[in-house]
Amino acid sequence: MHPKRKLTTVIAVGVAPLIAVSLPADTADAHGWVTSPASRQDQCFAGTVACGPIKWEPDAVEGPKGLKNCSGGNAQFADLDDDRKGWQVHDVNASETFTWQLTAQHSTSTWQYFVGNQKVAEFDQGGAQPPQFVKHRVNFGSVRGRQKVLAVWNIADTDNAFYACIDVNVRG
Repeated sequence: MHPKRKLTTVIAVGVAPLIAVSLPADTADAHGWVTSPASRQDQCFAGTVACGPIKWEPDAVEGPKGLKNCSGGNAQFADLDDDRKGWQVHDVNASETFTWQLTAQHSTSTWQYFVGNQKVAEFDQGGAQPPQFVKHRVNFGSVRGRQKVLAVWNIADTDNAFYACIDVNVRG
């Protein structure tokens, strides 16, 4: 092999890994949010309520498990925590179906639904990977009137969960 060609080959082989590591990584598809009844991020996405960056990524409200806020602890999604923003309130029955739309189907431990500090429903998925659309029939028991529902999707293989708040009026 010619010395110049050998040097070029050595440089190319040595530099290629550095270039590969410095290229931007593909961003993951986002994750999921409640679309029916329309969650706060779904209302932002649809333009029903003026919001910040959540409008462009309604499926990205992710934070550590165990939070009790709509933004998942993300400052850029703080609009979701503002109860005065004029969120559309959905009339629902004492037993209502909630639909999640998932853009990345993570292995799931549980789905939980809270009204205030009261857990009104939990669905155990046992680590299975869900389909693109997930529906849960939530029974509100004796809870009635205007409520903010916190829906939580707990991921099985991370310490994170996805959060969505839905403003409802539970009819008796």
